[in-house]
Amino acid sequence: MVKIRLTRMGAKGRPFYRIVATDSRSPRDGKYLELIGTYAPVDDSKININEEVALKWLNQGAIPTDTVKNLFTRAGIMKKFSDSKRGK
Repeated sequence: MVKIRLTRMGAKGRPFYRIVATDSRSPRDGKYLELIGTYAPVDDSKININEEVALKWLNQGAIPTDTVKNLFTRAGIMKKFSDSKRGK
């Protein structure tokens, strides 16, 4: 099963996260299938997401974690995904 989740990067006290599509059995900071975007909570919550890649993985059945789902909602990706599911 493929999950969309965060991998931690950065220094102690200055976290930086990559949003990645990965096998659910792999370790948190291990090998991933594809990089979707980045999230820097320390730098005014900077979020950079490649929308096409995120929608591709969601359409293929990847399950986002709760945190990633919230980030996608803030970026408007979950609305586009639900609209595409409804056929709009």
